[in-house]
Amino acid sequence: MKEQLEKIKQEALEEIKNAENSQRIDEIRVKYLGKKGSLTSILRGMGALPSEERPIIGKLANEVRQFLEEELKKALNNIKQKELELRIKGEYIDITMPGKRIEFGNIHPLNKVLDEIKDIFFGMGFSVAEGPEIELDYYNFEALNVPKNHPARDEQDTFYISENLVLRTQTSPIQIRTMENTKPPIRIIAPGRVYRSDAVDTTHSPIFYQIEGLVVDKGITMANLKGTLETFAKRFFGEKTKTKFRPHHFPFTEPSAEMDVSCFVCEGEGCRVCKGSGWIEILGCGMVHPDVLRKGGIDPEKYSGFAFGMGLDRIVMIKYGIDDIRLLYENDIRFLKQF
Repeated sequence: MKEQLEKIKQEALEEIKNAENSQRIDEIRVKYLGKKGSLTSILRGMGALPSEERPIIGKLANEVRQFLEEELKKALNNIKQKELELRIKGEYIDITMPGKRIEFGNIHPLNKVLDEIKDIFFGMGFSVAEGPEIELDYYNFEALNVPKNHPARDEQDTFYISENLVLRTQTSPIQIRTMENTKPPIRIIAPGRVYRSDAVDTTHSPIFYQIEGLVVDKGITMANLKGTLETFAKRFFGEKTKTKFRPHHFPFTEPSAEMDVSCFVCEGEGCRVCKGSGWIEILGCGMVHPDVLRKGGIDPEKYSGFAFGMGLDRIVMIKYGIDDIRLLYENDIRFLKQF
Protein backbone atom coordinates (compact mmCIF):
# COMPACT_ATOMS: atom_id res chain seq x y z
CA MET A 1 0.00 0.00 0.00
CA LYS A 2 3.00 2.29 0.58
CA GLU A 3 3.98 1.76 -3.03
CA GLN A 4 0.47 2.63 -4.18
CA LEU A 5 0.48 5.85 -2.19
CA GLU A 6 3.87 6.85 -3.59
CA LYS A 7 2.69 6.03 -7.11
CA ILE A 8 -0.44 8.17 -6.63
CA LYS A 9 1.69 11.00 -5.29
CA GLN A 10 4.06 10.96 -8.27
CA GLU A 11 1.30 10.61 -10.89
CA ALA A 12 -0.71 13.43 -9.37
CA LEU A 13 2.37 15.65 -9.09
CA GLU A 14 3.17 15.08 -12.78
CA GLU A 15 -0.37 15.95 -13.82
CA ILE A 16 -0.36 19.08 -11.65
CA LYS A 17 2.88 20.28 -13.30
CA ASN A 18 1.32 19.80 -16.77
CA ALA A 19 -2.01 21.47 -15.95
CA GLU A 20 -2.67 24.47 -18.24
CA ASN A 21 -5.77 26.01 -16.66
CA SER A 22 -7.81 26.16 -13.48
CA GLN A 23 -10.38 23.73 -14.87
CA ARG A 24 -7.69 21.06 -15.26
CA ILE A 25 -6.56 21.63 -11.65
CA ASP A 26 -10.11 21.02 -10.47
CA GLU A 27 -10.27 17.80 -12.50
CA ILE A 28 -7.02 16.53 -10.87
CA ARG A 29 -8.39 17.36 -7.40
CA VAL A 30 -11.51 15.29 -8.06
CA LYS A 31 -9.50 12.44 -9.64
CA TYR A 32 -7.20 11.95 -6.63
CA LEU A 33 -8.86 13.58 -3.62
CA GLY A 34 -12.54 13.39 -4.44
CA LYS A 35 -15.07 10.98 -2.92
CA LYS A 36 -14.31 8.46 -5.62
CA GLY A 37 -10.67 9.51 -6.02
CA SER A 38 -7.62 7.21 -6.00
CA LEU A 39 -6.36 8.31 -2.58
CA THR A 40 -9.84 8.01 -1.01
CA SER A 41 -10.18 4.45 -2.34
CA ILE A 42 -6.95 3.42 -0.62
CA LEU A 43 -8.03 4.97 2.68
CA ARG A 44 -11.26 3.00 2.52
CA GLY A 45 -9.24 -0.24 2.16
CA MET A 46 -7.24 0.32 5.33
CA GLY A 47 -9.67 -1.83 7.28
CA ALA A 48 -8.08 -4.95 5.75
CA LEU A 49 -4.63 -4.02 7.06
CA PRO A 50 -3.14 -5.48 10.22
CA SER A 51 -3.77 -3.24 13.23
CA GLU A 52 -0.09 -2.38 13.66
CA GLU A 53 0.18 -1.05 10.05
CA ARG A 54 -2.90 1.09 10.07
CA PRO A 55 -1.40 4.07 11.94
CA ILE A 56 1.66 4.06 9.65
CA ILE A 57 -0.36 3.87 6.41
CA GLY A 58 -2.92 6.35 7.78
CA LYS A 59 -0.17 8.87 8.59
CA LEU A 60 1.45 8.37 5.17
CA ALA A 61 -1.90 8.76 3.39
CA ASN A 62 -2.63 12.03 5.22
CA GLU A 63 0.84 13.32 4.34
CA VAL A 64 0.22 12.51 0.67
CA ARG A 65 -3.21 14.23 0.84
CA GLN A 66 -1.73 17.30 2.50
CA PHE A 67 1.13 17.40 -0.01
CA LEU A 68 -1.22 17.17 -3.00
CA GLU A 69 -3.56 19.82 -1.59
CA GLU A 70 -0.63 22.24 -1.18
CA GLU A 71 0.66 21.51 -4.68
CA LEU A 72 -2.81 21.96 -6.15
CA LYS A 73 -3.19 25.28 -4.32
CA LYS A 74 0.22 26.52 -5.55
CA ALA A 75 -0.50 25.42 -9.12
CA LEU A 76 -3.94 27.07 -9.04
CA ASN A 77 -2.50 30.36 -7.80
CA ASN A 78 0.19 30.29 -10.50
CA ILE A 79 -2.35 29.55 -13.22
CA LYS A 80 -4.70 32.31 -12.01
CA GLN A 81 -1.80 34.76 -12.02
CA LYS A 82 -0.90 33.79 -15.58
CA GLU A 83 -4.54 34.06 -16.66
CA LEU A 84 -4.76 37.51 -15.09
CA GLU A 85 -1.59 38.64 -16.86
CA LEU A 86 -2.91 37.38 -20.19
CA ARG A 87 -6.22 39.14 -19.65
CA ILE A 88 -4.53 42.38 -18.69
CA LYS A 89 -2.33 42.15 -21.75
CA GLY A 90 -5.37 41.51 -23.94
CA GLU A 91 -7.26 44.41 -22.41
CA TYR A 92 -4.42 46.85 -22.66
CA ILE A 93 -5.52 50.37 -23.56
CA ASP A 94 -3.16 52.82 -25.12
CA ILE A 95 -4.20 56.06 -23.42
CA THR A 96 -2.23 58.07 -26.00
CA MET A 97 -4.58 56.96 -28.79
CA PRO A 98 -7.43 59.33 -29.72
CA GLY A 99 -10.79 58.35 -28.23
CA LYS A 100 -13.89 57.41 -30.19
CA ARG A 101 -16.16 60.41 -30.60
CA ILE A 102 -19.78 60.00 -29.57
CA GLU A 103 -21.91 61.47 -32.32
CA PHE A 104 -24.84 63.52 -31.07
CA GLY A 105 -27.95 63.81 -33.18
CA ASN A 106 -29.88 66.96 -34.01
CA ILE A 107 -33.57 67.70 -33.72
CA HIS A 108 -35.01 67.33 -37.21
CA PRO A 109 -36.02 70.71 -38.69
CA LEU A 110 -39.63 69.50 -39.06
CA ASN A 111 -39.80 68.64 -35.35
CA LYS A 112 -37.93 71.79 -34.41
CA VAL A 113 -40.36 74.11 -36.20
CA LEU A 114 -43.38 72.06 -35.07
CA ASP A 115 -42.32 72.47 -31.44
CA GLU A 116 -41.88 76.20 -31.98
CA ILE A 117 -45.36 76.53 -33.50
CA LYS A 118 -46.89 74.42 -30.72
CA ASP A 119 -45.34 76.68 -28.07
CA ILE A 120 -46.86 79.75 -29.71
CA PHE A 121 -50.36 78.28 -29.80
CA PHE A 122 -50.03 76.80 -26.31
CA GLY A 123 -49.42 80.35 -25.15
CA MET A 124 -52.78 81.33 -26.67
CA GLY A 125 -54.65 78.55 -24.85
CA PHE A 126 -54.70 75.93 -27.60
CA SER A 127 -54.22 72.20 -27.02
CA VAL A 128 -53.09 69.44 -29.40
CA ALA A 129 -55.61 66.98 -30.88
CA GLU A 130 -54.72 63.82 -32.78
CA GLY A 131 -56.50 61.37 -35.07
CA PRO A 132 -55.95 58.32 -37.30
CA GLU A 133 -53.89 58.54 -40.48
CA ILE A 134 -56.08 55.86 -42.11
CA GLU A 135 -59.35 57.72 -42.21
CA LEU A 136 -62.97 57.09 -43.17
CA ASP A 137 -64.06 58.76 -46.39
CA TYR A 138 -66.84 60.41 -44.40
CA TYR A 139 -64.48 62.30 -42.07
CA ASN A 140 -61.92 63.10 -44.77
CA PHE A 141 -64.42 64.47 -47.29
CA GLU A 142 -68.17 64.31 -46.67
CA ALA A 143 -68.21 65.82 -43.19
CA LEU A 144 -65.99 68.62 -44.49
CA ASN A 145 -68.53 69.64 -47.15
CA VAL A 146 -66.56 68.05 -50.00
CA PRO A 147 -69.14 66.57 -52.43
CA LYS A 148 -68.82 63.23 -54.21
CA ASN A 149 -67.90 64.83 -57.53
CA HIS A 150 -65.15 67.05 -56.08
CA PRO A 151 -61.74 66.66 -57.84
CA ALA A 152 -60.00 66.06 -54.48
CA ARG A 153 -61.83 62.73 -54.20
CA ASP A 154 -60.40 61.45 -57.47
CA GLU A 155 -58.00 58.50 -57.27
CA GLN A 156 -55.36 60.62 -58.99
CA ASP A 157 -55.22 62.86 -55.89
CA THR A 158 -56.02 60.50 -53.01
CA PHE A 159 -54.69 57.12 -51.82
CA TYR A 160 -57.70 54.85 -51.41
CA ILE A 161 -57.37 51.70 -49.26
CA SER A 162 -60.96 50.69 -49.95
CA GLU A 163 -64.12 52.44 -51.08
CA ASN A 164 -64.63 53.92 -47.62
CA LEU A 165 -61.03 54.14 -46.32
CA VAL A 166 -58.35 56.61 -47.42
CA LEU A 167 -54.98 57.83 -46.24
CA ARG A 168 -56.01 61.21 -44.88
CA THR A 169 -55.27 64.07 -47.26
CA GLN A 170 -55.40 66.66 -44.48
CA THR A 171 -55.68 66.78 -40.70
CA SER A 172 -59.15 68.38 -40.98
CA PRO A 173 -60.90 65.09 -40.00
CA ILE A 174 -59.47 65.65 -36.51
CA GLN A 175 -61.58 68.82 -36.31
CA ILE A 176 -64.80 66.87 -37.00
CA ARG A 177 -63.88 64.14 -34.52
CA THR A 178 -63.08 66.79 -31.88
CA MET A 179 -66.41 68.56 -32.40
CA GLU A 180 -68.25 65.25 -32.13
CA ASN A 181 -66.61 64.43 -28.80
CA THR A 182 -66.06 67.85 -27.19
CA LYS A 183 -68.54 70.51 -26.24
CA PRO A 184 -67.58 74.14 -27.04
CA PRO A 185 -65.53 76.10 -26.26
CA ILE A 186 -62.98 74.34 -28.49
CA ARG A 187 -59.49 75.60 -29.17
CA ILE A 188 -57.16 73.02 -30.76
CA ILE A 189 -54.34 72.58 -33.22
CA ALA A 190 -54.07 69.31 -35.17
CA PRO A 191 -50.56 68.58 -36.46
CA GLY A 192 -49.80 65.37 -38.32
CA ARG A 193 -48.69 63.46 -41.39
CA VAL A 194 -50.91 63.52 -44.49
CA TYR A 195 -50.84 61.83 -47.88
CA ARG A 196 -51.63 62.87 -51.44
CA SER A 197 -50.96 61.20 -54.76
CA ASP A 198 -48.32 63.69 -55.90
CA ALA A 199 -45.26 63.00 -58.00
CA VAL A 200 -42.03 63.67 -56.09
CA ASP A 201 -40.21 66.86 -57.11
CA THR A 202 -38.58 69.84 -55.41
CA THR A 203 -41.87 71.14 -53.94
CA HIS A 204 -44.13 68.06 -53.85
CA SER A 205 -44.11 64.81 -51.89
CA PRO A 206 -46.75 62.08 -51.44
CA ILE A 207 -46.09 62.36 -47.69
CA PHE A 208 -45.92 65.69 -45.89
CA TYR A 209 -47.07 67.41 -42.68
CA GLN A 210 -49.87 69.80 -41.88
CA ILE A 211 -50.90 71.85 -38.89
CA GLU A 212 -54.54 72.82 -38.70
CA GLY A 213 -56.37 74.79 -36.07
CA LEU A 214 -59.97 75.09 -34.90
CA VAL A 215 -61.73 77.49 -32.56
CA VAL A 216 -65.45 77.13 -31.78
CA ASP A 217 -67.37 79.20 -29.25
CA LYS A 218 -70.19 81.69 -28.97
CA GLY A 219 -69.56 84.98 -30.76
CA ILE A 220 -66.43 83.97 -32.72
CA THR A 221 -65.89 86.31 -35.68
CA MET A 222 -63.40 86.97 -38.47
CA ALA A 223 -61.76 89.49 -36.14
CA ASN A 224 -60.83 86.65 -33.76
CA LEU A 225 -59.36 84.70 -36.69
CA LYS A 226 -57.27 87.65 -37.88
CA GLY A 227 -56.08 88.51 -34.37
CA THR A 228 -55.02 84.93 -33.64
CA LEU A 229 -53.15 84.45 -36.91
CA GLU A 230 -51.49 87.88 -36.77
CA THR A 231 -50.25 87.05 -33.28
CA PHE A 232 -48.87 83.75 -34.54
CA ALA A 233 -47.13 85.43 -37.50
CA LYS A 234 -45.47 88.09 -35.36
CA ARG A 235 -44.23 85.57 -32.78
CA PHE A 236 -42.96 83.14 -35.38
CA PHE A 237 -41.53 85.45 -38.08
CA GLY A 238 -40.79 88.57 -35.99
CA GLU A 239 -42.64 91.52 -34.51
CA LYS A 240 -42.24 93.59 -37.70
CA THR A 241 -44.20 91.01 -39.72
CA LYS A 242 -47.29 92.28 -41.52
CA THR A 243 -50.18 90.11 -42.69
CA LYS A 244 -52.49 90.23 -45.67
CA PHE A 245 -55.70 88.25 -46.16
CA ARG A 246 -56.84 87.46 -49.71
CA PRO A 247 -60.32 86.09 -50.52
CA HIS A 248 -60.28 82.41 -51.47
CA HIS A 249 -62.56 79.37 -51.60
CA PHE A 250 -62.54 76.29 -49.38
CA PRO A 251 -65.60 74.01 -49.18
CA PHE A 252 -65.39 73.75 -45.39
CA THR A 253 -65.14 77.48 -44.56
CA GLU A 254 -67.20 80.53 -45.55
CA PRO A 255 -65.93 83.17 -45.92
CA SER A 256 -62.46 81.82 -46.75
CA ALA A 257 -59.07 83.47 -47.20
CA GLU A 258 -55.40 82.86 -47.75
CA MET A 259 -53.00 84.66 -45.44
CA ASP A 260 -49.71 86.12 -46.63
CA VAL A 261 -46.95 87.50 -44.43
CA SER A 262 -44.49 90.19 -45.34
CA CYS A 263 -41.16 88.65 -46.34
CA PHE A 264 -39.04 88.28 -43.21
CA VAL A 265 -35.86 88.38 -45.32
CA CYS A 266 -36.35 91.62 -47.26
CA GLU A 267 -39.11 93.08 -45.03
CA GLY A 268 -41.39 93.56 -48.05
CA GLU A 269 -38.86 95.09 -50.41
CA GLY A 270 -38.77 92.07 -52.74
CA CYS A 271 -36.15 89.31 -52.93
CA ARG A 272 -35.47 85.74 -54.08
CA VAL A 273 -37.37 84.20 -51.15
CA CYS A 274 -40.62 86.11 -51.86
CA LYS A 275 -40.03 86.07 -55.64
CA GLY A 276 -39.92 89.87 -55.70
CA SER A 277 -43.47 90.36 -54.36
CA GLY A 278 -42.59 91.22 -50.78
CA TRP A 279 -45.18 88.70 -49.55
CA ILE A 280 -45.12 84.98 -48.74
CA GLU A 281 -48.27 82.82 -48.71
CA ILE A 282 -48.26 80.60 -45.60
CA LEU A 283 -51.77 79.32 -44.83
CA GLY A 284 -55.45 79.07 -45.67
CA CYS A 285 -58.21 79.99 -43.24
CA GLY A 286 -61.84 80.99 -42.83
CA MET A 287 -64.98 80.84 -40.75
CA VAL A 288 -66.20 77.27 -40.26
CA HIS A 289 -69.08 76.53 -42.67
CA PRO A 290 -72.42 76.06 -40.85
CA ASP A 291 -72.87 72.63 -42.51
CA VAL A 292 -69.50 71.50 -41.13
CA LEU A 293 -70.54 72.61 -37.63
CA ARG A 294 -73.75 70.59 -38.00
CA LYS A 295 -71.78 67.49 -39.10
CA GLY A 296 -69.73 67.90 -35.93
CA GLY A 297 -72.88 67.99 -33.81
CA ILE A 298 -72.72 71.74 -33.07
CA ASP A 299 -75.63 74.14 -33.58
CA PRO A 300 -74.46 76.97 -35.93
CA GLU A 301 -77.28 79.16 -34.59
CA LYS A 302 -75.56 79.22 -31.19
CA TYR A 303 -71.90 78.77 -32.05
CA SER A 304 -69.47 79.93 -34.69
CA GLY A 305 -65.83 79.21 -35.30
CA PHE A 306 -62.78 79.64 -37.44
CA ALA A 307 -60.26 77.19 -38.85
CA PHE A 308 -56.86 77.43 -40.48
CA GLY A 309 -54.30 75.11 -41.98
CA MET A 310 -50.66 75.36 -43.02
CA GLY A 311 -48.11 73.02 -44.52
CA LEU A 312 -45.35 72.41 -41.96
CA ASP A 313 -42.87 71.46 -44.70
CA ARG A 314 -43.51 74.76 -46.50
CA ILE A 315 -43.03 76.75 -43.28
CA VAL A 316 -39.73 74.94 -42.63
CA MET A 317 -38.53 75.54 -46.19
CA ILE A 318 -39.39 79.24 -45.95
CA LYS A 319 -37.81 79.67 -42.52
CA TYR A 320 -34.50 78.00 -43.41
CA GLY A 321 -34.29 78.80 -47.12
CA ILE A 322 -34.53 75.15 -48.19
CA ASP A 323 -35.26 74.82 -51.92
CA ASP A 324 -35.99 71.08 -52.15
CA ILE A 325 -38.59 69.29 -49.99
CA ARG A 326 -36.82 65.97 -50.58
CA LEU A 327 -34.00 67.09 -48.31
CA LEU A 328 -36.42 66.86 -45.36
CA TYR A 329 -36.98 63.14 -45.93
CA GLU A 330 -33.63 61.78 -47.17
CA ASN A 331 -32.04 61.78 -43.66
CA ASP A 332 -28.73 62.99 -45.01
CA ILE A 333 -26.62 63.69 -41.90
CA ARG A 334 -24.68 66.41 -43.73
CA PHE A 335 -27.94 68.29 -44.24
CA LEU A 336 -29.46 67.64 -40.80
CA LYS A 337 -26.30 68.75 -38.96
CA GLN A 338 -27.00 72.30 -40.11
CA PHE A 339 -29.99 72.66 -37.79
